[in-house]
Amino acid sequence: MNTALNNNANFDEVIHIESDAKLFTKIVKCVIWDLDNTIWDGILVEGDDVRLKPGIPEILSILDSRGILHSVASKNNYDDAMSKLKTFGIDHYFLFPQIGWDAKSFGIAKIQKDLNIGMDSLLFIDDQMFEVDEVATAHPAINWIVAEKYQGLPSDPRLNPKVVAEDAHLRRLRYLEAMVRQRDEEEFNGTPEEFLVSLDMKFRIATATHADLLRAEELTVRTNQLNSTGITYSFSELAAYIRSESHQLLICELTDKYGSYGKIGLVLVERQARCDRIKLLLMSCRTVSRGLGGVLLTYLMQQAARDGKELLADFRRTERNRQMLVTYQFGNFREVERTPEGLIVFANNLDIIPDYPPYIQVFLD
Repeated sequence: MNTALNNNANFDEVIHIESDAKLFTKIVKCVIWDLDNTIWDGILVEGDDVRLKPGIPEILSILDSRGILHSVASKNNYDDAMSKLKTFGIDHYFLFPQIGWDAKSFGIAKIQKDLNIGMDSLLFIDDQMFEVDEVATAHPAINWIVAEKYQGLPSDPRLNPKVVAEDAHLRRLRYLEAMVRQRDEEEFNGTPEEFLVSLDMKFRIATATHADLLRAEELTVRTNQLNSTGITYSFSELAAYIRSESHQLLICELTDKYGSYGKIGLVLVERQARCDRIKLLLMSCRTVSRGLGGVLLTYLMQQAARDGKELLADFRRTERNRQMLVTYQFGNFREVERTPEGLIVFANNLDIIPDYPPYIQVFLD
């Protein structure tokens, strides 16, 4: 069977994922472009006077404003291709471009690793079906389209997030800041702990307000790796929790010497008479190496202990949230219940409440 053709058989259908009886469109987080006869007409290495395809700058800008990233996987000379993209005034859109002569599947694997997002969050676009087939065979979860359909990208449901937060257009810039962090970390002459101290990280935990709801909803839809249940919440549901006297909705922001990561964490707590129960805990995958899930759990432990309550937490395994499971286990949470629907309930007796890491300052707003 042709893997690529099978993968793209239902291109015009909305892709759905079921989570806790809710259906939502699986959103693409990054479009990976070929160059020759895809972004431009002609073949650069053959000396063609290549010209941008109609509408390319507008499409790049529209998707970028929605928080959708762009990258490149192209068989070309790197310096020549990047120079041409700069001449066209669009080079700044492309993160971690993979331009060279290796198989495109190799370059896409590197892009996926550098962005730290799922392969099923990528969409590859190329004019050559044998290239598409090579990539789709190596990465069956990837989305793809043929280049002749590029003008339909802005209307593709996978590229139309139901929720676009106010700061979505800053997502690319935050990845650029992350690239500088990564470079500096690789060049840092010291221990990993000393590097974290040098970042001057500030973690703010605040009660969510109405102004935070778009970003809060976006976080529940976009976050997969560090999401305790995989459940999504709508704007109206989150607004109801803000008004509820028996619930606490917290949103978290991280900054360091390079800038702001933005609002990267969300927690929903059901506050009962004898216990606090964490219904949802999630952190952006961009912060996976900073240990912020554990920082937030420390805050929730402190709050429950102060009020003389037990602390419970709901957890549901998904294909990609093992890291959140490990976070709970390292936080001394132990399983006390498992339902037929797959919900695991953890409990923490609060005998041991860890301190905040010395490399991060925690602020409560």
